[in-house]
Amino acid sequence: MKSLTNRSLQVSNRKMTLMERIYLPAIIGGMFITFKHIFKKKATVKWPDEERSRSEVYRGRHVLKRDEKGAERCTACGLCAVACPAEAITMVSSERKKGEEALYREEKYASVYEINMLRCIFCGLCEEACPKEAIFLTKELMPANYERSNFIYGKDRLVEPTDSRVDVSKRQEPAVVMNKYNDK
Repeated sequence: MKSLTNRSLQVSNRKMTLMERIYLPAIIGGMFITFKHIFKKKATVKWPDEERSRSEVYRGRHVLKRDEKGAERCTACGLCAVACPAEAITMVSSERKKGEEALYREEKYASVYEINMLRCIFCGLCEEACPKEAIFLTKELMPANYERSNFIYGKDRLVEPTDSRVDVSKRQEPAVVMNKYNDK
């Protein structure tokens, strides 16, 4: 029978030497590699004492931004939920009542806004889809937890606090950043 390729090898039935049978060169070679790695710089970072630097475009914990006056930017348009490939975002919209003008920018707002962090793949499509620049992914790490219910983030965890602002200027579009500084 003729072979399909010319890559066939002849197998030899050569007897092993005494050094090959006792595996001494292989053991010495393995010990040499191990000994060589003892003196190299360790790749392990002792977190949380040391923190590894992350890229400028790292996508971490989500935040729902407020405007300059402290009102929520989200208008519950649902584009972030539609853009999410993992279907991790759910929201319920409501209409603003009289006296809530300082809380919400538009007449419509998200009364319920939840992100299931176990489903989220941190792709950033939600922040790209948002026309009001209401949702951003920050550089903060997601905290670990042991219960599934703690991974569903509602507005209580997502909305930016009024007293401390989260800087997302590096994640914003350059044209938006320029308009923001030109308005002042």
